[in-house]
Amino acid sequence: MSHLHAQDWAIIATYVLITLGLGLAFRKRASQSSEEYFLSGRSLPWWILGTSMVATTFAADTPLAVTGFIRNHGIWYNWFGWHYVFSQMMAVVLFARFWRRAEVVTDNELIELRYSGKPAAFLRGFKAGYFAIVYNFIVLGWVLKGLGTVAESVLGVNQEMAVVVGAALALSYALLAGFWGVVITDVIQFFLAMAGSITVAVLSVRHVGGMQALKDRISESLLTSENTMAMIPGGELSWESDFVKFMVFVSLMWWASHNADGGGYIIQRMAAAKNERHARGATLWFVVANNAVRYWPWILTGLASLVIFPTMPQGMTEEAAYPLVMLEVLGPGLLGLLLVSFFAAFMSTIDTHLNWGASYLINDIYRRFLRPKASEKETVLAAKLCVLLMMVFSVLVAFMLTSIGKAWLFVWAMGAGIGPVLILRWFWWRISAWSEIAALGASVVMAFGFEIVAAVQAGDAYELFATPVQVGDMALATHHKAMILVPVTILTWVIVTFMTRPVSPERLAVFYKKVRPGGFWGPVAQQNPEVQSDGLSLSRVGVWAAGCAGVFGVLFGLGKLLLGEPVAAAGLLLVALLGGLVVGWELRRS
Repeated sequence: MSHLHAQDWAIIATYVLITLGLGLAFRKRASQSSEEYFLSGRSLPWWILGTSMVATTFAADTPLAVTGFIRNHGIWYNWFGWHYVFSQMMAVVLFARFWRRAEVVTDNELIELRYSGKPAAFLRGFKAGYFAIVYNFIVLGWVLKGLGTVAESVLGVNQEMAVVVGAALALSYALLAGFWGVVITDVIQFFLAMAGSITVAVLSVRHVGGMQALKDRISESLLTSENTMAMIPGGELSWESDFVKFMVFVSLMWWASHNADGGGYIIQRMAAAKNERHARGATLWFVVANNAVRYWPWILTGLASLVIFPTMPQGMTEEAAYPLVMLEVLGPGLLGLLLVSFFAAFMSTIDTHLNWGASYLINDIYRRFLRPKASEKETVLAAKLCVLLMMVFSVLVAFMLTSIGKAWLFVWAMGAGIGPVLILRWFWWRISAWSEIAALGASVVMAFGFEIVAAVQAGDAYELFATPVQVGDMALATHHKAMILVPVTILTWVIVTFMTRPVSPERLAVFYKKVRPGGFWGPVAQQNPEVQSDGLSLSRVGVWAAGCAGVFGVLFGLGKLLLGEPVAAAGLLLVALLGGLVVGWELRRS
């Protein structure tokens, strides 16, 4: 049964018409060339690109997954996302400038700039296909799943039908507008989505009697734990404890993941910037807004859901508590606006992943191996065909998923352990294509190996990405898998690196001169003494540490302020100010 009124439907229809109109407005410009379709001609300023980065990571699935984390574990479990601050700030200090200097269309294109020979060509094609298809289908699938869950809960429509309709609308826009339309509407969609999530948070806290009442009722509940309200969990040192999970998140996962030096669609935006300064400014705005700003409205709503719905209705997941809270606290008109904000978040992420995935398939496979002399018109047409096919298969994946949060965890495992190679390829001449092949291969084999074992053990009860591997009486959680995946992957690529030939000196020299990364480039630096490296240094490590402290200071200072702890908030916000001053000084100096 639909819970919407006439004014709600009018708001939704107006938004859809405006979005499609913007797509038509950008149609001609986006179709001029592949560089316009994928990078907007490398002409975008930092504030558009940074906001676009945040909007892309803010989808219809995100509030649902965060709500599930809080209901199942507590606030602290969001460290599964917060730990990326360490790698994202490294991108601000170092990698954004490197990616902009490299002048690549995709991060896979860097492979043949950095490595040489057939191994480099194979790696470029394999990574493009793997991330554009396998990785991207899962991400698009959970975003579509999130939209379907909200539509089913609020509109009373069949979830599969909602997925198909939402996919069709997003697809039509992605085909028309290209990257121009994606980034421009991302700015609009970000502010719509934030306004919507803040509105739900304020009304849900008010619905339970205010912040103090919310905290009291959670502390008195028999269904919550001592770590529900904790930002850093306590507990004993055991394989299953919350504290050990937290330690794995912050000490291991951030540098071991496949986006340790930026991440695919983030790199696409760095490459689209006017210059290095705009690339770094965009990434800095993304790190702050993505981690310190957007989480708290969802967290407050998730906490309120524990009071409003202590247990979920039969047949509904914990993640569905978010749309149920929307129904409980929103009236006519507001509900329509909130659904528009959800759809805006959905559109921004879907269109980014479609455009980014197509850039891999076209730039790194079609034009590199199949049709190197393809005209710009043919290339843009092929890109649109790729977008269409990706959406069709992503809808099928959405039908199979049962848990958004579990799919998040699996995607991390798909690239676990490759992070050190991605970082070191900038700073150590000895890293080769074989190093990266070994790291990615080991991660892929083990991640899917865990799923195969889980499927065999569970039989007909298996659910995609949601069924754990059983070892005796213990179910292997993500932190257990991380402690297996990462060491094995690192050992594999280190052995392979020293057993295979290094990259040719000529290729290394070209890369070193173009990017000027610094670090451990001994023989290459000696042969090219005229190159002044502008990358890794102790001072920049200090800036990175200050930047991380600043972002976490804003994140937890804002949280303490919202939770009614002003003294702690003041201290944390002072740390944020000092960290911000250090990063700002470095940006101006550069």
